[in-house]
Parts: sequence; structure tokens; C-alpha cells
Amino acid sequence: MVTALSINALTKIYGKKKAVSSISLDIPAGSFYGLVGPNGAGKTTTLNMCTGMLLPTSGTVELFGVDVWRNVDTARREMGVMPQADEIFDRLTGLQLLVYSGMLRGMKKPETLRRAHDLLDAFDLSDAENKIVADYSTGMKKKICLGTAMIHSPRILFLDEPFEAVDPVSSANLKDILKEYVATGGTVIISSHVMSLVEKMCSHVAVIADGEVRASGTLDEVATGKDLEDRFLELVGGRHEAAQLSWLDGGVDGNAAVSGHADETSDTDNTENANTNSLGGDVDAQ
Repeated sequence: MVTALSINALTKIYGKKKAVSSISLDIPAGSFYGLVGPNGAGKTTTLNMCTGMLLPTSGTVELFGVDVWRNVDTARREMGVMPQADEIFDRLTGLQLLVYSGMLRGMKKPETLRRAHDLLDAFDLSDAENKIVADYSTGMKKKICLGTAMIHSPRILFLDEPFEAVDPVSSANLKDILKEYVATGGTVIISSHVMSLVEKMCSHVAVIADGEVRASGTLDEVATGKDLEDRFLELVGGRHEAAQLSWLDGGVDGNAAVSGHADETSDTDNTENANTNSLGGDVDAQ
């Protein structure tokens, strides 16, 4: 088995907080690998250290045998990293952004243009190719961000919550493109907290909580015969019985309370009206 990404004792400490605690993973080439965990688990921090975006406190990352932090430029040529919407030049049009991203990678302009149009077609963005990205919807921005990560045909893709806020049709198209990419030998590493997405798309998964790996392996190895979401909750904990909110009763008692309040208000209004009438009578009498 060829290892695409080897993470060894990777750690990140901010002051007294250990965001990532000695994570070790071997991610096979040609796999669709999911990093799953609750919010704040350390998924994004781990990805940023793997892609040369965030310096680890300790530990190593190797990409196809190349030490990422000793050879950042070499490693980055092999990877595609999906940026967040606030990390791109959104005053460019969609076409300009893709061409810029390709040429930044050293691609020739004619090839970059051809691939940019292919991506715009694949992502249903052809009609918006001359529209500035700042005016794109959230889902459109997600797609163009993914396009910037794919245009140079990397060996491995790093995607942080790529399907968030993407409509179902676009999401299905993106999934098909990613599956085809993996089928040709590419490797995808995706972070998510949506178990249904991971179950449908990933061949391997690592469950991360509190900066630690709780389980890793193939989907079947981690699930151990259970529903992945149930297994996930079992591993990360935190689930508790529904809070008993005595006033949250579907509106039955709530309506009574509102009605009671209305009655009180009505009584108050009647008293005020009576006082006003009484005062008016005194004035007339004078």
C-alpha cells in the first residue's frame, strides 16, 4: 500500500491549550479519507499543519515521502487545498480567479483557460464566469474555491467542509467529480461533522475529539458493525438526555400563559379606563 500522507505525533499548542495532541495517521493513496469530529475537535488545525499553512509545535508530516515542513514548496506542488471564501480574491470574476490560480501554479495560459472553462462547465458556473466572485452565492463560492484547488490536477486534495451551504444538485455534481478523481488514483482528505456524507463518500475515516484520534481505519473498521453516527457518538461522548424545559410543551401551556397574560393586561386596561372615565366625570362636574 502506497501512503499518500503520513502524520507522525503531530501536535499544536496555543499557550496552555493543546489544540492537537500527538496525532498519528497513515492515509493510503487513492483513498477518500474523512476526518470527522465535533466542532473544535482539531480537524481544521490538523489540515492546516498538513498543508504547510500552520507550523506544528512538534511532529512531522510527509506527503508521498516528502517532509512537508522541510520541503514546503515541493510538497505544495503535489497538493490542492480548497480555500475558504474569505481567503480568495473575490473582486475577480470566476474565470479570472481560476486562470490566476492555474498560472500561479506555473501553468501556461492556454492550458489554464481550457481547464478553467472545463471546471466552470462541470460546476454549472459557465453563466457566471464573467461575474465577480463577491456577487456569487455562498454555494457558488464553495464551487469556485474547489475549482482553484483542482485546476493544476494535484495528486491529493485537502477539503475543509466543502459541501457546507451547497445546494443538493450542485453537491451531487461535486461528489461525482471527486469520486471520479479518486477512481483515477487521486487522494481526497475531507473534514466534516456530517456522518451521512462520510458514510456515502469515504473509504476511510478518522474520528477526532479534543485534538486526539479516537479511532481510524476503513469505514467498516471504525463503525464496528454499527451505524457510523452511533459509533461516532460513542467515541466522542457528549450526548445527554434532552433538557427538561417545563415551558416547552408545543404551545398548550404556553398559550394558556399568554392568554393569562392577556387577561391581566385586559384587567389593567379596564382599570385604567375606569379611572380615566372617573377623572373625566370630575372634570365635567367642575
